[in-house]
Amino acid sequence: MTTAPPSPRVLPHPTRDEIRLDSVLHALSDPVRLRIVSELADAEAALSCSRFDLPVTKSTTTHHFRVLRESGVIQQVYEGTAKMNGLRREDLDALFPGLLDALLVAARRQAARDARA
Repeated sequence: MTTAPPSPRVLPHPTRDEIRLDSVLHALSDPVRLRIVSELADAEAALSCSRFDLPVTKSTTTHHFRVLRESGVIQQVYEGTAKMNGLRREDLDALFPGLLDALLVAARRQAARDARA
């Protein structure tokens, strides 16, 4: 019996137990990725990739989303032709209590300082 290959429309994600702190911190160390996560944290629903106005090329944007997904920070699913992105807050809060909130507060404070400069 042969098994059908996985659909290219299903993206691989780490399980909760596979999410590692070093991968999460690496993913969130980039300002563009931290901006994506901040916008997702503020959103009431998943957002499509096209909703983000990022100062990088489309291929670089794709790379940033992949790093976030492979680290376990975001969940990506296809809805029709759109790739929808949602923050894996429940998983991150269960594994690393307070980490995401602390990073988001720090990022907002830094953005406010940068705006005043």
